[in-house]
Amino acid sequence: MAGGDYRLSDVVLDDSIGRSTPDVEHERAVAIFDLIEENRFEPAGHAGGPYRLKLSLVDSKLILAVTTEAGADVVTHILSLTPFRRIIKDYFMICESYYEAIRSSTPSRIEAIDMGRRGIHNEGSQTLMDRLNGKIHIDFDTARRLFTLVCVLYWRG
Repeated sequence: MAGGDYRLSDVVLDDSIGRSTPDVEHERAVAIFDLIEENRFEPAGHAGGPYRLKLSLVDSKLILAVTTEAGADVVTHILSLTPFRRIIKDYFMICESYYEAIRSSTPSRIEAIDMGRRGIHNEGSQTLMDRLNGKIHIDFDTARRLFTLVCVLYWRG
């Protein structure tokens, strides 16, 4: 284990997440790939990774189980998803508007909807950073990728 290597090398979705349509599974795989490709992930008080992250959903809570690459337990955090419900609902609604606009709207309308979509995504990312504050340090780009993955966990296709 290289000390100070604060990044995720693997992200696994627990069976509690369930499987979905091929489109949703593809989006989940892309979200995981993007997260692993570039991230900053630093559990408070730990000497360094790289880390593996296992995500589970239990009773409207997101379980983040962090281990080293060798499988040694680092920490498990349980986050209530209640603070994310409105943001995720708004995000899905604006994404639907965005995809509809791509088919039939003017470029300026598409751009306006996309700006709103990014704003809601940023709000969710900041909420995630705030919820992990003092537990796991992540940068904003990692928070964006992790929030994308949280949204994809809810997407049913």
